Amino acid sequence: MPSKDELARRRHERLVDRLEGLMRASLKPRYQGYHGQLIPSRGDLEEMGELKGVRRAAREAGRCLGWHPKTHVVGARLFVYDDGAVPKEFSELAAGDAADAIDAGLRGGE
Repeated sequence: MPSKDELARRRHERLVDRLEGLMRASLKPRYQGYHGQLIPSRGDLEEMGELKGVRRAAREAGRCLGWHPKTHVVGARLFVYDDGAVPKEFSELAAGDAADAIDAGLRGGE
C-alpha cells in the first residue's frame, strides 16, 4: 500500500499534468507559444484542491512548457501567466488583438 507521501506525490503529478494540458490548450497558435495564460474556472479550481498546492503545481506546469510562470490570486480567482520576454513581433500582434477586442466590445460585439 502506498504511503501518504507517495499518494500526495501522485496527486501533485496528476495536477501538474492537468494544468499543463489546460495551459497548452490556452495558447494561441499565432503567438507561437508566447503570451501564455490560464485562468481556471472557480469550479475547476475547487476540484483541484488547496490553493497553495494548485499554485505550486501551476508554476511547475508552466516551467514544463518553457514559461517563466507567475501566479496571482485576486478574490477567489487564480491567474497564471508567462512572465518571460516576448519578441516584439508577438507583443505587437497581441496588442493589436487586444485593441480589436476592446473595440468590438465597445461596439457591442458587432
